[in-house]
Amino acid sequence: MRRESDYVDEKVPPKGEGAADLAMRARKRKADVATFLQDPDEEIAKMEMNKKKQYESQPSWNKDVQKSPHMLIPTPDKDEPVNIGFSHFVHLRLSPSRTSPLPILGWANRDDVWKNMLNKEQTYVRDKHYMQKHPLLQPKMRTILLDWLMEVCEVYKLHRETFYLAQDFFDRFMATQQNVVKTLLQLIGISSLFIAAKLEEIYPPKLHQFAYVTDGACAEDEILSMELIIMKALNWNLNPLTVVSWLNIYMQVAYLNELYEVLLPQYPQQIFVQIAELLDLCVLDTGCLEYTYGVLAASALYHFSSSELMQKVSGYEWYDIEECVKWMVPFAIAIREAGSSKLKHFRGIASEDLHNIQTHINSLDLLDKAQAKQAMLAEQNRTSPLPSGVLTPPQSSKKQSTGLKLI
Repeated sequence: MRRESDYVDEKVPPKGEGAADLAMRARKRKADVATFLQDPDEEIAKMEMNKKKQYESQPSWNKDVQKSPHMLIPTPDKDEPVNIGFSHFVHLRLSPSRTSPLPILGWANRDDVWKNMLNKEQTYVRDKHYMQKHPLLQPKMRTILLDWLMEVCEVYKLHRETFYLAQDFFDRFMATQQNVVKTLLQLIGISSLFIAAKLEEIYPPKLHQFAYVTDGACAEDEILSMELIIMKALNWNLNPLTVVSWLNIYMQVAYLNELYEVLLPQYPQQIFVQIAELLDLCVLDTGCLEYTYGVLAASALYHFSSSELMQKVSGYEWYDIEECVKWMVPFAIAIREAGSSKLKHFRGIASEDLHNIQTHINSLDLLDKAQAKQAMLAEQNRTSPLPSGVLTPPQSSKKQSTGLKLI
C-alpha cells in the first residue's frame, strides 16, 4: 500500500494531460492483457505465414553464393566444406510454368502440389556440357556405366525410381567435378546407386553386396567415402522429381477413373513398361541432358499416344516438347523395331509392383542402332529439303520458321 508521503511527492498533472495519460495507460493495459491471452496456435500460424512469405520472396537459387562452380574430389584426410553454385547450369533449357493437369485431391491442394513439382524441376538442374570438364572421359563411358547400373538394379530387384535417382546423382555430381579419370567412374556410379537405394528401397541391399557386384574394383570403405563426397557435392539435395516419376504422374492422370485414387496405379502395366524402356534407352545418350525430366517423359508418352493426350496430362504445349520429340525419334524407331519386352516376373515382388522394377534390355546394341539412325536422319536433313514433321527434324536453316521455343 502506498503511503501518504508518496501522494504528496507526486506532481499533479494538468487536467488535459492527466486524462490523456490515463487513456494511454488504459489502452496499454488492454494490449498487455490481449497479448497475454492470445491463442498460441494463432501465434504459431502467424510465424509460419511470415516464414512462407519470406521463402516465396527468395529466388530458387542464389547465383552469387559461390564464384567457383567446381568442387574437386577431396582426399580422405582433407574434409573441407563443400558449397555448390548453380551459375554453371545456364545451358539447361527450362520451360515456363504450365497449367496443372492434376485432378482435385482430397489430401492436398492440387495447385500447391503442382507448384512444388515445377519448383523441383527448376531446382534440380543438370549441365549438358559437363563432359567437357573431363577430357579423359568419353560419352560412351557414361553409357556403359548406366547400362551396368540397370543390370545391377535388375539383379537386386531395385525399383526404376532407384536407378533414375542414381543416374541423377551421377550426372549432377560429375557437373561439380573436373578432370575425373575413368578408373573412378565405377566407384562414383555404384556409390550413387548405394545412396539411391537407401533413399528409395524398403530393404536396400547391404554394403557388401554393392561392393561384390564390382568384382573387387570398389571396396566397402571406398564406397562409404565416396558416398559422403557425393552428398556434400550435391549439397544434400537428394530428392529430385525423376523422369520416371513424371511418367508415372502423366500415366496416372491419363487413366484416372476414381477421383480420390490418385495414389494407386490406374494404368496398364505393360504400356508403362513400353514407355519406360524408351526412356531407359534415351537416358544412355548424353543428348538427354538438354531437356528437363518433365519434357523427356512427355515426349516419350507422345510417341505412344497423341499430342492431345500429351497436352492434357502434362500441361505442355506442342512447341514445348517438339524439339525433344524429334530428337527421340531414332530411339523410338529402335524400340519399335526390336519389339517391346514382356512384363517380367520377379520372385518376392507383388504383381501390382512388377512394372516398377528396373529391367535391363539389350540397351547398348539398341543405342548403336538409334545413333546410326540419328546420323542418317541428320545427313538426309542436311542434303534434302524434306518437309518438317515428327519423324523428320527441320533443316537448321529453317528452324526459325517452325515456331520452336526454348524449354
